[in-house]
Formats: sequence, structure tokens, C-alpha cells
Amino acid sequence: MVGSGVAGLVTAVKTSARHQVTLITKDVLAESNTHYAQGGIAAVTSTEDSIAEHVKDTVFAGAGLCWEPAVQALCTDGPQSLNELIRFGVDFDRDHGQFALGLEGAHSRARILHVGGDATGAGISRALVETLRRSNVEVLEHTLVTDLQLENGKVAGVKTFSSDGAHELLADAVVLASGGAGQLYRHTTNPRVTTGDGVALALRAGAVLADVEFYQFHPTALAVPGSFLISEAVRGEGAVLVNNAGERFMTAVHPMAELAPRDVVARAIQQEMRKQGGDPVMLDATKLGKEFLETRFPSINATCRTYGLNWAKQPIPVTPAAHYWMGGIATDTVGRTSVDGLYAVGEVACNGSHGANRLASNSLLESVVFADRAAEVIGEPWPENFGFARFADQPPVKDITVDLSFSASDQTVDRVELQTQMWDLVGLAREDMGLRQAKKTFSQWRPVALERRLFTDYEDANLLDLARAVTASALARTESRGAHYRLDYPETKPDFARPITIRKA
Repeated sequence: MVGSGVAGLVTAVKTSARHQVTLITKDVLAESNTHYAQGGIAAVTSTEDSIAEHVKDTVFAGAGLCWEPAVQALCTDGPQSLNELIRFGVDFDRDHGQFALGLEGAHSRARILHVGGDATGAGISRALVETLRRSNVEVLEHTLVTDLQLENGKVAGVKTFSSDGAHELLADAVVLASGGAGQLYRHTTNPRVTTGDGVALALRAGAVLADVEFYQFHPTALAVPGSFLISEAVRGEGAVLVNNAGERFMTAVHPMAELAPRDVVARAIQQEMRKQGGDPVMLDATKLGKEFLETRFPSINATCRTYGLNWAKQPIPVTPAAHYWMGGIATDTVGRTSVDGLYAVGEVACNGSHGANRLASNSLLESVVFADRAAEVIGEPWPENFGFARFADQPPVKDITVDLSFSASDQTVDRVELQTQMWDLVGLAREDMGLRQAKKTFSQWRPVALERRLFTDYEDANLLDLARAVTASALARTESRGAHYRLDYPETKPDFARPITIRKA
């Protein structure tokens, strides 16, 4: 098991009942995207809601690219997975004995559950870590997985690196649950550990990736160093976006205004920022009141105070930031990949449930649901002539390759420069000239050290592989859809409502 976010923790706990499990994480158990998730977890728990409505909202947000069997699995299994989290000790917020349900962008019903107001991820992570420590799972912290080991095309284990050197660990199956790759971008809400390690491992091992051009930018990160996320739930409670003149602008962009799908809101903010010379827009939550903001959003309130901002009295500056990767390692609905014995769950995976733009608060749900589903089949023989049902239903519009080679004479990669290139040329708005420029630049770079000496050396190598893959896929998708926006191809093409797959050349 590689990774200690909610997907990795749930899979490890459930699998340990039948198998010997070792969980490997490059930091401490609690350091993951899960820990920082504020918005909550979406699931149907009210009689006023329905699975069908949750499916409809998810498909709508996915901009025509969702694979409906995965969406059905996500939404149908959601309530059961939620109950499992409660059994693991997660204490969701309640109001008069009932779940306190919030509303977020593109949801037609209030169905978002929280822990501690805006500390949902931390609450879930804490309960799962405590559960894991009571299990028989062996934990290797501060250990980086550097490559997958293969024998006759099947996963046979992993290679690791830690303070005591390089090692090999044999395994009958490997589950990648190492999260996303927010560190590809200069501005991200993700923690420093999110360098896309699992996707890069799988890519080098020959696994098929899908939809990697779709990176979701959260519309509202606090416009200060660190890009602290201002939860969508703030807008769900009634906060509005205004420009420097104090005017709302989302009402003219989309019928759902501030609660439109994230890609719509993020691009509208970017456009408004360009109109006002690059200055951030403002999020006005003043009408919610001091007491409500302190109680409902204690973490955000504390962070605002740290930066000298009083959001109960004045609007706060916000900007988009890289937040969530819809693409990743292509899987079926139980986490199996194209490599025998290799599973992927959580943000590292792409099972088609998010499509081109993830519905708010579906990410934690996806991690739990598909971790549960993977745990049920781990150890079973790999299906003969295994193929993806998704690609039978949705034949890839393009199947491309990416060259991961480099020469010793190439320029060494600089992470800050890579992040800047990705932000400027492969970010919220893309076009052919910029993408080709980024592709050429990345093709001329090589990792800092051929013999890796530090975690950051391995991470930089992974980021370079992924920068090449994301850029290649963004070039190949000559349309705009969901989180992928092309200035030179602003229209959405019906015949492109299918995935782009990519593998190493």
C-alpha cells in the first residue's frame, strides 16, 4: 500500500483482515491531501435527496465525460461507505441529532457532511490513522517508493528509498493511493508532498493513464503565500464574489452564479483578474456575520486572522489555485489497472467518475467508495484478457504516447521553473503555441541527479515525467471541456466526449 490519505488508509485497514499489508508513506501517516480537505464529503443521507439526483449532479459537473457505471458505483455505495467511516470513529457534525448538511457548487441538494465545520479531512484522517494503528498493518513512514518491480509483466513489489538507503520490498499486489500532483503548479492548495509519485511510477511501469489534461483549479484560494483554500462551502453559505469596484460578476456568467461548477467559476475569476490588471478578486462573506464565520469556519477564520484579515468586516482577496486532478492511472470500478497486480484508488486513479470536472466534495467519497471496492478483490486472480469496460463504452478519442527519455547533456530540471511553465502555459487557459513551447522546454530537461540522493531528486523526476504527460494530452485535446480550456479551441466538440489515453513511448 503506497500512500496514507483516506484511500490508502481505508484500503489498508480493510485488506489487513485477509492479507499481510505494509503501508508506505513518504511523510507521516497524517500528512496527505485528505488532512487538508475542508469542504466535506458528499453522500445521500436525507429522504429529500436521492441517488438519482446525486448521479445527475455528478454527470452534469463532469461535462459529458463521466463513465456512468463508475458514477453509479460512487453514488450508490456512498451511504454505506459513510456508515463505515462512522464505525471507524468519524464524528460528523450534527444539528438537533441529524446530520448537518451543507450545499456546495453544482449540487441540487444539501448533501455535504462536515467534521468540525471546515476540518472534515483532518477529522476523517485522524479517525482512520487511529484505526490503522490498532490493526496489524506494518507502517513505513518517511519512506519513498521510487519504482515498481515487474516480473513477466506482473507487479512483484516496489523499490524504496529512506534515510537508511535503497531497498526492495516484494509483494503479490501493490495498491497506489499516493494522491495528486498539485506541486506541478506554482499556485496550489495541495501540501508539499503532492508530487504525483504514484502516477509517475505507473507511467514508467507501462500502465495506461487517462484524462490527465483535466486539472481542476479551485476558484478561491486566499491570495497570500501558501494559497490557503477558502472552502466552496463558504459560497454555499452565501458569500459572493466581487471585483475591485465591489460589483458581483458571477450573476452574468452562469445561472448558478457563485455556485456554478468550479471550472466556470475559476475561469470567470481569471477573466475578471485580467480586466483589473491581475489583481485578485474579493470574496465577500461579511453578511454571514462574525459569530457564524467563527463557528462554521474556524480554520479559515484563524488563517485570515494570521494574515491580518477580518473577513467578518471586509471582503478577502482570492485567486484560483491547482486543487484536484481528475486524470490519473486508468482503472476499472474496483481499482484494477492495465498492469497485472497493480491497483490504484483515490486521486491517483482515473475511473471515470469525475469526468472532466469533479463535483464538489465527491473526492473524499470517491476515495472511500473505491477503496472499499478494491479491498474486496485484492488477491483474486487477474481477469484473463483484462480490458477496461469504460474504454469499450467510451473508446478513447486519442491514444497517445509520451517520450520520457533524456540525455546527460540536457539541462537539469528546476522545480520552480517547471511550476511556472505549467502555471503560465498548461494552466487554466491553454493554447497551441504555449503548449508546444512547454513541450519543447520539458523535452530538453533531465532530472537533477541520475543517481538520486534526496527525496526531492526523485520528486523532481516524477514531476518532469508528469509535466510531459499533461502537456501532451492538453495538446491532443483540441476542444474546451470541463477543467480543460483552450483559448484557440473554445468550443466543446461532441465527438471529443471520450477519454484521451496516454502511456510511455
